[in-house]
Amino acid sequence: MKKILVMAALAICSFANAQKGTILVAGNIGYTSEKSEYQFSEDKTSTFTFSPKVGYQFNNNWTVGGEISSSSSDVDVAGSKRKDNNFRIGGFVRYSVPLNQTFSVFADMGLGFQNEKNKVYANNGNSYVKYKGDGMYIGVTPALFINMKKGFGLNFNIGGLGYETLSFDNNGEDYSKFFFNFGQTVNIGVSKNF
Repeated sequence: MKKILVMAALAICSFANAQKGTILVAGNIGYTSEKSEYQFSEDKTSTFTFSPKVGYQFNNNWTVGGEISSSSSDVDVAGSKRKDNNFRIGGFVRYSVPLNQTFSVFADMGLGFQNEKNKVYANNGNSYVKYKGDGMYIGVTPALFINMKKGFGLNFNIGGLGYETLSFDNNGEDYSKFFFNFGQTVNIGVSKNF
């Protein structure tokens, strides 16, 4: 029994050491869909997000790097349509813990600036009004990593915790949002250590 425990500990340590001093390249893809039904109408929102990141793993557990994110939303509320485009750029810190040679859990904390552009379409669909806002974001996302082969693997998360702000031009709204959305979104991504 002791030999098995020693071998398991060595396997975990060798997996962790293989990652030290490597470059992490990762990306997540996310999709959310929301629908509210009323007696005579319904509201729909669908959002697609792509978030690549690059970092340096300087320690067995710690990675620091940069991230960008782009998302596009289609909103249909009571017959009016809106298109939202959001762009983010910032940095992240990742703390990861290998469970064995195949599975690891990690948490990313990201912080940065964001920009959003909205187009609100008139009922005829031909004309629209533009709005633009700038702000910041901060968030923590726990996830599971599955090592498929030689540091290449899949990332899975089902939400996170965060805060974001946007201040819109032309006397527009000042927007702030706190979210805790575990189980409401699904993100699947890939990552590779070089």
